This record gives sequence, C-alpha cells and structure tokens, in this order.
Amino acid sequence: MDIRRTVLLMIFSFSLLMLWNNWQIHQGNAPLFGAAPVSTKTAATNDSPAAATNGVPNAQPAPSANPAASTSAVIPGTVAVAAAQVQTVSVQTDVLKLTFDLQGAQLIRAELLAFPETDNKEVPFTLLERTAGRTHIVQSGLTGAPAGQLYPTHLSAFTMVSDASTLAGDTLVVKFAAESEGVKLIKTFTLHRGQYVIDVAHQIENTGTAPVTPSVYLQITRDGIDPNQSSAPSFLSGPQSFIGAAVYSEQDKFQKITFAEIEKHKASYIKQADNGWFGMVQHYFVTAWVPPQGKSRNYEITELDKNLFAVRSIEPVGVINANSTVTINSKLWVGPQDQSELEKVAPGLDLVVDYGLLTIIAKPVFSLMTFLFTFLGNWGWTIVALTVLIKAAFYPLSAASYRSMAKMKQVSPRLQALKEKFGDDRQKLNAAMMEMYRTEKINPLGGCLPIVIQIPVFISLYYVLGSSVELRGAPWILWVHDLAVRDPYFILPAIMMGTMFLQMKLNPTPPDPMQAKVMMFMPLIFGGMMFFFPAGLVLYWCVNNTLSISQQWYITQKMAKLAATPHR
Repeated sequence: MDIRRTVLLMIFSFSLLMLWNNWQIHQGNAPLFGAAPVSTKTAATNDSPAAATNGVPNAQPAPSANPAASTSAVIPGTVAVAAAQVQTVSVQTDVLKLTFDLQGAQLIRAELLAFPETDNKEVPFTLLERTAGRTHIVQSGLTGAPAGQLYPTHLSAFTMVSDASTLAGDTLVVKFAAESEGVKLIKTFTLHRGQYVIDVAHQIENTGTAPVTPSVYLQITRDGIDPNQSSAPSFLSGPQSFIGAAVYSEQDKFQKITFAEIEKHKASYIKQADNGWFGMVQHYFVTAWVPPQGKSRNYEITELDKNLFAVRSIEPVGVINANSTVTINSKLWVGPQDQSELEKVAPGLDLVVDYGLLTIIAKPVFSLMTFLFTFLGNWGWTIVALTVLIKAAFYPLSAASYRSMAKMKQVSPRLQALKEKFGDDRQKLNAAMMEMYRTEKINPLGGCLPIVIQIPVFISLYYVLGSSVELRGAPWILWVHDLAVRDPYFILPAIMMGTMFLQMKLNPTPPDPMQAKVMMFMPLIFGGMMFFFPAGLVLYWCVNNTLSISQQWYITQKMAKLAATPHR
C-alpha cells in the first residue's frame, strides 16, 4: 500500500506543478519548463532608422580576401534609406503574397493566404514583415569582391526584369537584376501553385575582362519578438513553443539555437557542411534556406544589433572567367510547418515540428490522426476516433485493471474490518491486507496502471495538438472553433471534471484516509489544468473518460453477477 500511496502522491504533485506552470504562462511569466521567454524589446528601440528599415546594423565592415573564412567580415552593413525612396514589388500565388524591396531584392513581407490571423480571421497571417516594430526578412547577395569593391548585395539597387506578378498557370517566375564591379547578379524566384517552397536561382555573370571568385550568401534576419505574445495567452511550455534559429546537417542532425544563446555568444552549431539547411523557427511556421547539396558552405548565427539576429550561409562559387556565367540553385521555404511537405523539400526539414523526447510515440500518433482525417474530414471527430482506437488497444490491460478494482470494491467491508481490528498498528494492517490480496488474487496497483501507461500517450498527444499546424484554427462543433486553443467557455473541462468524479464513484474507496483525500481532489486538479490546455486535448480526455466509465460499469456489473451466483 506504501507503493500505491507514493504513486498517487506523484500524480497529485505532477498535477499541481502543471497547473502552476500553466498559470504562470497565462499571467505572462516565465514557464517552469523549457526556454525562457524571448526578449520583447523591438528593433525600433535602436537609434538608427536604418535598423528598423533594413534589419542590419549601420557598420560597414571591410571586405575579406577569404570569403569563407569569416562571413561577418564580408556581409555588408546598411545605410539609412528614407521611406519615400523605398520601392517595393508585390507578387501573388494562390497561397502566398510576397513583397520585395528593390534595394537588394529583399523579401520583406510574406502573407500566407490560407492561414488567417488568430485574432482576425479576415486577415491572412503575416510570416515575414519589415515595419518599425518588427523585422523578419529574407536576404541574399554576393561577397568576396577585391578590397575597395562591392559586388551586388542585399543593399544594391535591383530592377525587376520579369513582367508577371500574379500566378496564371502552375508557376510564377519573378526576376531581379543588379550589376556592380563587372559582375551581374540575376535573382530568379520561381513560385509554384499550392506550394510554399520557392526555387531561387542566383545567376552570376562576369561582364568584365578578368576572372572573379565571388561567394553567394543566403540570410534570414529577424528580431527576437515572439508573435504569440500579441495574441491569446499561450498554453504551451515545451519544445513546440520554441522560437529561434535552427541548423540541420547529416553530421550533427537538428540543432536549435535560442536568441538568448546568441546574445550570450553561447550558440553551439555546425560551422561548415556540404548538406542540410538552416532557418528561423516559430510556433507553427518556419522560414528556411536549403542551399545546394554537396557543396561546402559556412554557417554563421550572429547578433547584428540589439534584439536583431541573423542566420546565414556563405558558399564560394569558384572562378568565373570573363563572359562566363555560373548559376547557384537553392530552395526557400516560407510557410507552415507542414510535415509531409517539408519532408519533400529537404531531409530533416520536418524536424522543425519538435515533439521532444516522446517523438517515438508522437510521430505515429500524428500519422494515425492524418490517416483518420482523410476519411472524417474534421479534426475533432478525428480525435474522437483516435481515442476509441487507443482505448481499444489498451482494452486488455484496462479490463484486467477494472476487474481488480471491482474485486477491491467487493472486499471493502473486509478491509474496514481489518482496519478496526489492528487500529494504528500499520505493519500488521499492511501484512493482513497483502495476505488478503494474495488470497483473493487482487492487484492493489491495478487501478493505477491504466493512468500510468496512458501518461506518455497523453503527453504525446499534448505535443501533437500543440505543434501541428493542421489543427490551428480547426473547428469541431458548436462552440469549439479552434481545437488548438483552450475551450472559450470551459465546457469541455467541466465535462471532464464531471466524468472524473463519476469514475471516482465507481472505484472502491481507499482504506487510507490520505489516499481517499488525494483521489477526491484529483478531478479538481486535472480539471483546473484542462482550463489552460487545448480543446482538442480536453476532448480526448472527455471521450477517454466516457469510454472508461462505460467499460468499468460493464465489468463491475458482470463481476457483481458472478459474485451473486451460487457456486456448485
């Protein structure tokens, strides 16, 4: 019985801890688990207007003779540009609306037309943005020019050399060109219908008379602001709420770098590779560059200015002779964390959907949910169907547990008699109870096993529901308009507490008063936790409880009939 008391106290303590953690997040404080909140200071606090306009600092470092040796020494800074002088070009497909700044052909705005804002369903979600208070942009250019010269960079004046700005067929091709120091750079962005991956070609033409050896750099610049802080309070406290930089390589696999680590110069990541990708990750969405595979490049993650960070790669092109052209083909993802589509773009790109230590369970759970959704077409009913399947899978264990609890309920009068007989002599009382359990073939821990075994599944589903962009904004029925956020009217948490109380009535009353008190508080504690959890997770727990009640009632009635039947 001491073991059972320990298990119950552990569950009770864990529940209190999770409740307090979610309350802290709800109040805007730092979570007890996971990374600390990122800085909320905006780039607009910089004195220089260029910092908010171009997203890089004012310093103008001297070019390096060895472009692969130090990217920070060769990527140019910025100069102030008056707002009236900024020239932009907008293009649109069926899923993306992109805005380019002709200074550097920078991608300064990306609207995801299929994903509305959380607070305003009529406005598309903006992933990339360059405003006075926000910076999240994509840049690229050439470096490696001789001392005193500068090849086309993300600060050079580009012209748009293509005509189309709206998707008409299956692809939309957008071209920008700039020339400097006898080197011409043509950036070609090829957008595809229904896709968030963009094919990007950097065509480098040597228009001079002497050979050149430029390098191509790809860069993502953003501030450390968490966009979720401006919307409803987050219910997340695990890896799914990560915001920061990421690098993937075959050597070191998936590496996450927080903005705090960059600020403290403690970022650890692979510095050179000939494979993989890099990007900026936030809740539900990701911006990532996939450079050419099989070609060596350097990676650098750095703080450009206060609360302004950059992740980039720099790849030597090699010697380009006079009147010759070299093209570097890359891919750019600007969109949701769609696991199936990310897998097609690059190996390991789907890992931005991070399920933590329970990935081995969460991945199959998500795959099963996706399969069920193809038939049901509603994520709420998908969760209901998933719960039924999980319950069916655990049926043998649950049935054995409920039979054990039914026997416990039958011998409750005998347990009370033993307690009265031995009084405060705990040692003799426990010995007598264990002897009775052996005689009656009762497992005193049987009732705890289903809860303990379901905890990994429960946590895995919590990660899946909190991380899967497919459930963002997904409705179920009536008042539940978004399964990825908490129930707005707390109806599901109330139902869950009711079903848990009903389950307690079906279970035998523990002989230990301490255990009885803990069990009585469990519905309130778990129900309180569910006030902050996503509606989809509470739906799972409500359905699971309802099925458990039905199964337990059936088995209890069956056991009662068997006990009442005289043996021949």
